[in-house]
Amino acid sequence: MAAAALEPWQCVAPRRRRSAARRPRPQEAVAAPSPEAEPELDCGVVLRRIRETEADLLISDFWSLALETINKCLVKHLEQLTAPVGALSEATGELHLNSSPGESDVAPGSTPGETQVTGTCNWKCVCYGIGNFATCVIARNQLTFLLLFLEKCQIPRSHCWVYDPLFSQLEIAVLNTLGVIVLRENEEGKRRVRGAPTIFYMPHCGTALYNNLLWSNWSVDALSKVVIVGNSFRGLGERLLTRILREHYTYVAKILEGLEEHAFPQTPRYTDTFNDTSVHWFPVQKLTQLSMDTWAFQEEPDYQGCEDLEIIRNTTQDPPATDSNLL
Repeated sequence: MAAAALEPWQCVAPRRRRSAARRPRPQEAVAAPSPEAEPELDCGVVLRRIRETEADLLISDFWSLALETINKCLVKHLEQLTAPVGALSEATGELHLNSSPGESDVAPGSTPGETQVTGTCNWKCVCYGIGNFATCVIARNQLTFLLLFLEKCQIPRSHCWVYDPLFSQLEIAVLNTLGVIVLRENEEGKRRVRGAPTIFYMPHCGTALYNNLLWSNWSVDALSKVVIVGNSFRGLGERLLTRILREHYTYVAKILEGLEEHAFPQTPRYTDTFNDTSVHWFPVQKLTQLSMDTWAFQEEPDYQGCEDLEIIRNTTQDPPATDSNLL
């Protein structure tokens, strides 16, 4: 599959590194080299590694198969976004939900053998939790996949917001050079789409982050505009005790019957990078079949008494920065 190479970069940002405060994910702990073995890094070194990772990913079977999986979902999602206004209003009208008017639609590139996604949708993208890509191979694979995916889907990098509390100053500088927007505040995943079709790229994130995202967009109108690339929701439902899922991750538990999920392909080279990863979208037909009680419950998650939460909480008392509301 042909794809344009990432543009050459220049970086003039600071080279100082800041230690991360979050406990590393298991994959990061395995993949990250020891400080003694790590050469001194600067923007040029990290950008070169990203280019090398891109070249390997583009020639892999995984890239073409994963892109085909995403494209299948986006084709269906685009059909939903471009459906006549009356059809969506009729489907959601009886629920009397608070919803914002959406905008339609997108133009991802095509995958051989698949229907091409076309249109003029202004999709946004939000990425949470990729970790220390400067030193971790798994995180760098995830970032490179995101960059290539943005290009293939014709989403400008300026329409992509990225955040991880692990990011060092060097990594923030690299991301700024790449042209994506680094969020200044820890949103804990509580970002509303505000009518804009949005793809959330969240590989290997904690369950609470997905739960917070669902809570923030808990309406038929909002969720119908959301696509999530991240941990399999079906897998979460199977692995977690029913009591734990319903008590602490209520919105994940409630949405299992209102989504469509397609698993990423598994290939030996990228098993650690994208294991248990799926593409999720939320068909209006399924959402409207959920009970009124399901939508009436909108209590904000607090996770009191929840063990092994797997996310870093925002301990500041300040309101989110304005860039958290740009979608």
